[in-house]
Amino acid sequence: MPWSGDRGNISTDVLVALVGCPWGDLDARGAAWSPQERLWWLLWSQVPGLGFGRLCQLWGVFGSLAAAWAAPREALAAVPGIGPARLAAIERCRRRGGDDPLAPLRHTGVLLPGDRALPAAVKALVRPPIHLYWRGRGQLWSPLRRGLAVAVVGTRRPSVHGLQMAEAIGHALAQAGWPVVSGLAEGIDAAAHQGCLRADGRPIGVLGTPLDRVYPSHHARLQQQVATRGLLISEQAPGSRVCAGHFAARNRLQVALVRAVVLVECPEPSGALHAARLAWDQGLRLWVVPADAAKTSAVGSNRWLAAGAAPLLNPSDLIATLGPGPLAAGSGPRPASGLRAAAPAAAAIAADQALLAAVGSGASLEQLSLHLGQAAAQLMPRLLALELAGVLQAEPGLQWRPA
Repeated sequence: MPWSGDRGNISTDVLVALVGCPWGDLDARGAAWSPQERLWWLLWSQVPGLGFGRLCQLWGVFGSLAAAWAAPREALAAVPGIGPARLAAIERCRRRGGDDPLAPLRHTGVLLPGDRALPAAVKALVRPPIHLYWRGRGQLWSPLRRGLAVAVVGTRRPSVHGLQMAEAIGHALAQAGWPVVSGLAEGIDAAAHQGCLRADGRPIGVLGTPLDRVYPSHHARLQQQVATRGLLISEQAPGSRVCAGHFAARNRLQVALVRAVVLVECPEPSGALHAARLAWDQGLRLWVVPADAAKTSAVGSNRWLAAGAAPLLNPSDLIATLGPGPLAAGSGPRPASGLRAAAPAAAAIAADQALLAAVGSGASLEQLSLHLGQAAAQLMPRLLALELAGVLQAEPGLQWRPA
C-alpha cells in the first residue's frame, strides 16, 4: 500500500489495522524476508522511539521500509503518530547513515520478525521484539524454534542449597541433551549455566543488556564461555543504554523459548516469579525446588508449590519426566573429543560432500533443503557436525559458509 498524501487524518490504530504486519502475511504464504528487507528492518529498528507497531505502520504506508527511508520529511511527518520527537530521531539516523546506511549491518548476528528461524512463540508475544541479536552457535536456534529447551530461574541472592540445586539441575539437563536457558544474572542463573558448562552442555543466556555489555561485570568469563559453547541472545541493540525494565522484559523471552521452567529459589517480589507466572499462564510445565519455609529467599518460590506447581526434589526426576533432549546422543551430534572420535568425524565429513557442494560459497538452511530435497530437521545435525569439525561457519539467519 504505497503512501499518498491523503492519509494524514487516519488514526494510528486504524492505519495499523489496515496495513497489518508485513511479516504475518509473508509467513502465511510460506516466504521469508529477502536479505534487503531484513537489513532495512534492522536499520529502522535502531531509530529511538520506534517500536514493532510503528515499523509495521511505516512499511504499510510507504510500501517498503526502503521507500520510507527515502521519503521526504514532509511525507514522514504526515504519518499518524510520527510526531516531532520521532521525526527528529529519524532525521538524525538518516544523516548518520549516509549514502549506504545498510553497509554496517550486513554481517550482524540478528534474527528479525520475518526470519523463519525466529520461534513462533516469540513472534506471538504481546510485545514481540523488533530484533534479537545473538552470538554463538547459530544451530541452537533449531531446537529453540521448537521450544526444546528448559529455563532455570531464581534469585540473585540464594542460599547455599539453592546454588547447589541450580548447578545440579543445569548439569543434569545438559547431560540429558537439553539446552539450558537462563539470564546470566548473579546467583541461580549463573549456577545453572556453570552446571551446564561443566557437563559440556549448551547454555543459552538471555541478557537484559546488549551483547557488548557484561552485567554483573565479574561474569565476563562466564558470558564468554556461554557465547563460545552455547548462545547469547539480547533484544537490546549494541551500544544502547541499559534500563532496569530490560531485565524484566527478558523474562517473556526466556519463557517463549522453552518447554518447561524450573524455579529454584526466589523471594517476594522477584523477576523469577514473573517468569513462573508467564509459564503457568501459557500452560508450560512449572517445577519448583522446595526450600526451608523460614527462608526469606524462598518465600516466593514456596508459594508456587501451594498453587499447584510440581515439586522438584531431585534433578533426575526432571529428566525422567522430560526424557532425552534434542542434543542427546541419537538426537543430534555432540562435540567430538580425543583420537577415538576423530575417525567418525572424518568419515562424516567425507559422507557429506554433496552437502558441502550445496553450501558452495554460502547458503541458507531453506536453500539447502530445497536443493538437496531433504527436510531441515535432517540437515541440521549434519550442519552442526561440520561446524564442530571446523569445516563450516554459521552465519546470521541460519546460513552457512565454508570456514
